Amino acid sequence: MKAYHITSPTGLSALRPVELPEPSPATGQVIVHVRATSLNYRDHMVITGTYGKLHGPLVPLSDGAGEIISVGPSVERWRVGDRVVGLFFQKWATGPLPADAFQHALGHSLPGMLAQYVALPENGVVAIPGHLSFEEAATLPCAAVTAWNALVTRGNIAADETVVLLGTGGVSIFALQIAKMHGARVIITSSSDEKLARARELGADETINYRTTPDWEKAVLDLTDGAGAEHVIEVGGHDTFPKSLYAAAVNGTVYVIGGVGGGFTAEAPLRAFIVRNVSVRGIAVGSRNMHEAMNRAITRNQLKPVVDRVFPFSAAAEACQHLQNGAHFGKVVITI
Repeated sequence: MKAYHITSPTGLSALRPVELPEPSPATGQVIVHVRATSLNYRDHMVITGTYGKLHGPLVPLSDGAGEIISVGPSVERWRVGDRVVGLFFQKWATGPLPADAFQHALGHSLPGMLAQYVALPENGVVAIPGHLSFEEAATLPCAAVTAWNALVTRGNIAADETVVLLGTGGVSIFALQIAKMHGARVIITSSSDEKLARARELGADETINYRTTPDWEKAVLDLTDGAGAEHVIEVGGHDTFPKSLYAAAVNGTVYVIGGVGGGFTAEAPLRAFIVRNVSVRGIAVGSRNMHEAMNRAITRNQLKPVVDRVFPFSAAAEACQHLQNGAHFGKVVITI
């Protein structure tokens, strides 16, 4: 079968097409014919060697969707032909984040989804909402579940609350859709007026161009009459974390998700914690139960993920370069 391997992650040149044996299902496993995968910033970090050490050649990418073509002995949840996506964390079913969750994450500790066929445990996949294509469904496991975990599972978002979103990547755009699904007010930032206009079309209430308004946290306070936002989805890291704290409301929460804008270290203005009683919560994707709850809401609301561009399997490196360039709005997808 066709697949991609990373052997020595130092950049896109490390992503190599390979031929691998087609897997057969062991007891409790299903074989998924992967139809589409999607990219996350975490995948970029894995490929460029900034995420953590790899142990041998790795099939990358955590997110993928397809149909089950065979099932192993004792499998009860699935049948041949079922449409599924793989779970980011293969062994986090419910409850709080397990201490060993990252030891069972696709696309780094475990082989990922950038292959024609993958073998996964029957509890390591969830059904695709019926109205979504494989390309749309492939965007859900990491970015969508992360946004759902932050705003719904942890945040208990309410219709009279305000959400601040940084940028227009996968997590932020899913968070925009989820927040509007719950009737909340959304303020979103970007360096592109064109992207901000698209965000308004999706329901964003207020937009801030952080190039022309570098003190965007002050603009958030102006837009909220000094109150700030109950929820801030912090994906930037070093360059944005202090601003996110100041943009948060008294008793608000900053959800720390990534380091797209400047790495995973940041100075913390302690006064913001004390004076505004701001909480900071780390969000590491989510569990199977969260994914299934999100799928029910997606189905009920007929939500459609925002796919920026679809690349063929042969152009996987170009897809990764497109993500790295930061030109995307929503999710970047690779079909197989």
